[in-house]
This record gives sequence, C-alpha cells and structure tokens, in this order.
Amino acid sequence: MTRDLFARHRAVLPDWLALYYEDPLEITHGEGRHVWDAAGNKYLDFFGGILTTMTAHALPEVTKAVAEQAGRIIHSSTLYLNRPMVELAERVAQLSGIPDARVFFTTSGTEANDTALLLATAHRRSNAILAMRNSYHGRSFSAVGITGNRGWSPTSLSPLQTLYVHGGVRTRGPYADLDDRDFIDACVADLKDLLGHTRAPAALIAEPVQGVGGFTSPPDGLYAAFREVLHERGILWIADEVQTGWGRTGEHFWGWQAHGKSGPPDIVTFAKGIGNGMSIGGVVARAEIMNCLDANSISTFGGTQVTMAAGLANLNHLLEHDLQGNARRVGGLLIERLRAVAARVPHVREVRGRGLMIGVELTRPGTDEAAPEAASTVLEEARAGGLLVGKGGGHSTSVLRVAPPMSLTVAEAEEGAAILERALRSI
Repeated sequence: MTRDLFARHRAVLPDWLALYYEDPLEITHGEGRHVWDAAGNKYLDFFGGILTTMTAHALPEVTKAVAEQAGRIIHSSTLYLNRPMVELAERVAQLSGIPDARVFFTTSGTEANDTALLLATAHRRSNAILAMRNSYHGRSFSAVGITGNRGWSPTSLSPLQTLYVHGGVRTRGPYADLDDRDFIDACVADLKDLLGHTRAPAALIAEPVQGVGGFTSPPDGLYAAFREVLHERGILWIADEVQTGWGRTGEHFWGWQAHGKSGPPDIVTFAKGIGNGMSIGGVVARAEIMNCLDANSISTFGGTQVTMAAGLANLNHLLEHDLQGNARRVGGLLIERLRAVAARVPHVREVRGRGLMIGVELTRPGTDEAAPEAASTVLEEARAGGLLVGKGGGHSTSVLRVAPPMSLTVAEAEEGAAILERALRSI
C-alpha cells in the first residue's frame, strides 16, 4: 500500500518535494510522543512534524477545542470580528515582550516572515535586508531571497538586496577559534564594516537558533550587541522564532531572550508549535511598525476560528504544565546522554543545542568534512529501531536534528537516546 502511495505521490507532486527514507513513511496516527505508520509500526517521534507537534500528538485539549469550534463555525475571514483570534492575539502580545504590540496571524512561518519583510521594508523605505549565513526563513519568493543556505535556496532572483552577516554558526567559519567575547566583538566589527559599504538596510532578520541550518547558534548576547549597532542607525531587528518560540529552548520562552540585554526585537515571527499541527503563523510588532502600511489588507485563512481555538488550547496547556521547564530538565538530560554517546562514536563532531532542540553533527572521522551518507545511514537505522529524527545543516555540514514534543518524559528520552546510540554505532 505504501509503495503504491509513493508511486502516486511521484506522479502528481513536484520532484523537489523532499521525502525522508529510501522507503518513504506514511504516518497514520499518533498519541503523546508516539506515531504509527500504515503497516502498524510504532515510533518514538523525536522530530514532531518539523518541530510542529509541540506539546503532544492527539492532545485531548486541542482535539476537543477543534471539534467544538468546528461544530460552530470553521471560517469567516478577517473581514469579520473573530473572538478566538482576538483572544489568542491578546495572549501572544502579552507574552511577546514587545511594548504596544500588535499581532497579525498567517498560515505558516514562511508567510509570517514574508509579512515581517513587508512591514520592515515599508516602514524603513528600504529593500536591503541583513540576514545570517546558514539561515533559513521559508519557501516564498522573498523568504528564499534572504535564506543563507544554498540547499534551500533554489534561485538568486529576489525583490530584496540581501547582505549576509557572520555569527550564526559558533564552531565553523573565520571566527571559530576565538573565545565567546572575541567572537562577538569580531562579528560586531564585521557588521559595522558591512554597514559602512551600503545604504542603510531595513532590518536584520535572524533565528536565535538556526533550525534547518542544523541547530547552530551564536554565543548569548551576540544579537544584543548587534541591536546596539542597528538601533543607532534606525535598522529594525526581526527575530525569527518559528522554531525557537514557546519555550522549546528551555532556558527562555523566546530564543531572543538569550540576547535581550539591549531590549526586545522590533518584530517577532512565529509559527509551527503554537498550533500543535494546525496551520498557524504570525507576526508581532510595535504598533507604529505594524500600522505603517498605507493600503488595505486582509487574510483569508490567517486567524481562522478553528486554528485559533487550537492555538489557545495548546498555549494554555503549555503554560499550565510548564513544558518550558520540562524542555529544560529533560532536554538537559538528553543532551548530556547524547554527548556521552558521541564521545564513543568517531563520526560525531559535536552535540549542541538547548532544551529540546538538539543537533548531532556528523563528519568523516578525523576531519571537518560533512558526512551526509552517515547522516542518511543513521536516519534509516533509527527508524528501523523505532525512532524518528530529522536532518539539517548547510555549507558542507550534516546534522541530525532532535526535537521531540516538549512533554517528553525522562524514560522516553532515555529510550530514544539508546536507539540513536545503536544507530550511530552502525555507521
């Protein structure tokens, strides 16, 4: 049945639509931190639909909220007042840390970043954007144009002038050998030099932890130091929290808070986990920025009632059960367990991450050369052992991405680490 579905998939869907595994997997249902495939095989899910199933599969509070809202009305568009949308916007604005915040809902992280770019360029009257090397911000024409990851950037055409800045990757590149303080100073000096050669850009967009790039991040405080430079010149800071938001990093509710010394971002984008699988994205910005557009606009599907009901239920569950604290505690144990494994596997260059956002970088033993074939082997072996993980990396890197639902238990973390250890030892 799966082979037949695969053949049908290939016949009607684009060749560039990526699929995991030599024998692609059809996931039919899930519960908690587990999913099942069409053949009845059970897996511990350590990737959560690309960090989207944030709390748990089939979370009762979310399924109940969706069913009840669907029984009343599913959709009306933003042309009408929408109580669930207003209620979720109030919660997000309050949690954002941005003063006088306004919230606009979209259907995805790509669309959220696209909206942030529209706001920043309109507010600043500039189409120049600063972005980080190794970054990923989505699939739209504008988002691809600011993505600093060749593997996910199919065209160099763009409505934007993009200038790439150092700093998103701590352990590679020209500043890798510096200590944290000198690393930050070097990146700030590079930013200042870059700004001396160009007209003032509209904004810097940055992921606090680079997701598709392999869960890389700078030392804490880099973006705070960048913000001082940007603020002097009126340049906005956009924090792409599509993968890092809602407490996944454990230490903070938003990834930008590790860089908050100079204040919050001007714009925050979010998506993925807030809907726990329902299609929600969004933008938070100061009122003067959000309201800068001088033409009417709507969103047909952004903020639709059924997705907003899901987001409210999911956010309430996350906060009431302190899943941020759980990500910090269980994620810390999982990282240390995987580092102990890595010490005995020559292919592992580094285990890095925060909370339940962990990257295992693989290289050819004794070198810094990426080992994509090893990553593929581990992905397949982990599946055979009953564990689903992701892949990532950019600029000749190969990384296993580990990001389970934030309700992961200690026993499940240990079980997953044991399966991943066997898979790594199979290289």
